[in-house]
Amino acid sequence: MTEAIKKSLRESAKARWTALILASMSIFGAYYFNYALSSIKPMLESILGWNSEDFGTYTSAYAWFNVFLFMLIFSGFILDKLGIRKTGLGATIVMFLGTALNYWAVSHTFPEGSVVHIPILGDMKTQVLLSSLGFAIFGVGTEAIGITISKAVVRWFKGKEMALAMGMQMSIARLGTMLALVISLPLAKNFGVTTPILFALIVMLIGVGSFITFSLLDIKLDKSEGVEEQEVSPEDEFKISDIKLIIGNLGFWYIAILCVLFYSAVFPFLFYATDLMINKYNVDPYWAGAIPGLLPLGTMFLTPLFGGIYDKYGKGATIMIIGSMILIFVHGILAIPALNMWWIATAMVLILGVGFSLVPSAMWPSVPKIIPEKQLGTAYAVIFWIQNIGLLFIPLILGIVLNSTNPDVSPNKIVVKTAIEKAFNETLAGQSFTDREIDKAIEKATGTAVDSVVQYTTYEPVSIEDIDTKKVENEIYTGIVQNLKNINLSGDKKEVLKAVTKAGEQSAFKTIEKERLNIRYDYFYDMLIFLALSVMSLLFAFLLKMEDKKKGYGLEMPNIEK
Repeated sequence: MTEAIKKSLRESAKARWTALILASMSIFGAYYFNYALSSIKPMLESILGWNSEDFGTYTSAYAWFNVFLFMLIFSGFILDKLGIRKTGLGATIVMFLGTALNYWAVSHTFPEGSVVHIPILGDMKTQVLLSSLGFAIFGVGTEAIGITISKAVVRWFKGKEMALAMGMQMSIARLGTMLALVISLPLAKNFGVTTPILFALIVMLIGVGSFITFSLLDIKLDKSEGVEEQEVSPEDEFKISDIKLIIGNLGFWYIAILCVLFYSAVFPFLFYATDLMINKYNVDPYWAGAIPGLLPLGTMFLTPLFGGIYDKYGKGATIMIIGSMILIFVHGILAIPALNMWWIATAMVLILGVGFSLVPSAMWPSVPKIIPEKQLGTAYAVIFWIQNIGLLFIPLILGIVLNSTNPDVSPNKIVVKTAIEKAFNETLAGQSFTDREIDKAIEKATGTAVDSVVQYTTYEPVSIEDIDTKKVENEIYTGIVQNLKNINLSGDKKEVLKAVTKAGEQSAFKTIEKERLNIRYDYFYDMLIFLALSVMSLLFAFLLKMEDKKKGYGLEMPNIEK
């Protein structure tokens, strides 16, 4: 009887899988918000006046504090010192605060031309800077919760279905990614550009509550094992000197570099994937996010499956090699300009989902085979820190390259928005419409006009240097004003706004097509960057397998102890 009472709670399958689901819900919201704005990149440009370099700056901001202030490393120290519960709760609160700042920045109207001068870096749009700061704070919490949950899975599933559990945890998180890619743009188009961020705030609050519930269950685990606090014993406590053991391990470096290369070829791709689908494959913006959304959908099922295979049969290093080879194939096909049919993009995303399931399903459960458990928190933190270096520089480089190889696109979109804005404000001023109603009409007319040109026209664009942009702006403005004269502005407000928006869309579309403005991005050079990263990830996957043969880490051995 006494033996039964002292039996660890982790021996209960129901308890450990419940703990996994509760802990994973806290990162579900993080993965949603991580891609919420990436899906609405076209609207950020058309409505808020951002360009691809601004977007690249924003996406890279996720890693600012984690890399330059070493917040990820500190998170690892805190995790190994304070334990899972305190670290996780703090991380979820930080994520909420960062998301809140981001929401305020995007929803706030700043004076036209408002910039902040940053030494060395130069001027940055105020809205872009504040939104980026919010994303950077959010990134600190997200990476902290990431390493916390990784250690929690090891704690609850060591000697059990650890790879399967890590796969399930990633599947729940990637459900958030899929949701962001699929619904963010439709939400923004129907309810306003800030709606996806507001939804993220709500999900963040749910995540905080979920982690608190997990912590209560984790306390029960301590009690079932006769432990008062979830603190490590003095002999097992992490010491700063243990870092030498981590960074002196060649196998650790191979897996860390493989991680940064592999994830840099996938996560930044998802940041730009919706815009790629619109610009290269002519997919309707309402459905463009659904294609990259297939990737996390597939990984939700495949990552646990491959994790289960690793648990039972091993072959972890081999699995990572196969996944890297798939990555090379996919990015190679996507880089070919002539292959611009939507079904090819869909097929490649599905295949990419297989590769993206293979590598993480074997990578994360392999770390505990290389690094002792007492150093795991810091080891995961260092790996995530190195990964964040990629997430800092690769999106920024992609944005700079995209902007520099497509210099006409952003200025042309600003010309279109300025003309529509001027026409709507002058025509509707003094009527019964609120500023918010007019702004929404401007948003919809601008976004639809630009999207329609990208989706339906096939003309050879004219360089902006050969166009009188002031003349084009005035032509769009004059055409809209002329069309609005045929609309009875004193009728039903809802119907009037609908008619006004339609008139603005049509007038802008005709002028853009007639003048052959370049508003379509060419992603060829960005895709070459992804291809290069994929090739390098394969190299380090091979090096990791060779190191495993030398040191006998057991990466090719099963995880389940018999």
